[in-house]
Amino acid sequence: MNHPAAVYPIDPEFAAKARITREAYQRQYAESVKDPEGFWGKVADRLEWFAKPTKIKDVNYALDDFHIRWYEDGELNASVNCLDRHLATRGDKTALIFEQDDPSKEPLHVTYRELHARVCKLANALRSLGVRKGDRVTIYLPMIPEAVVAMLACARIGAIHSVVFGGFAPQSIADRVADCQSR
Repeated sequence: MNHPAAVYPIDPEFAAKARITREAYQRQYAESVKDPEGFWGKVADRLEWFAKPTKIKDVNYALDDFHIRWYEDGELNASVNCLDRHLATRGDKTALIFEQDDPSKEPLHVTYRELHARVCKLANALRSLGVRKGDRVTIYLPMIPEAVVAMLACARIGAIHSVVFGGFAPQSIADRVADCQSR
């Protein structure tokens, strides 16, 4: 059943704070359709790369060689792009808002600088335990800020992480750790 899309008016004050106007969005969209390689090549400049990509898009829909690859020869660190590149301009701004289970408690706000410090501290602890680039780590934590810290710490040192949230039976957790071949 088709329902017409609802249109909600946007408060002009809210719209004035937007990072992009409707006209700019439409212009960028048209550019992305006309020249995807050029458009996404410019978008890649927003990130900090260890090795900037020269191959922007490699797509093949043939069943015998199906693949979709973006920035194939580029190399970056997700943790650096989530945190480090924001420290100079947004270091004291909120990077993470954690809504606690107890509605009487205020949400926890963690700044980029605080999150960066916590991530680096855990990354160093993981390294001291012998975790290295390419190792696999299973993270078993509830949905708390420390789970984000753990994921970003793994990314920072190049460790592959598998996240297992609470609620699994002990054997199910053991199976996931074994399947991941976690260190």
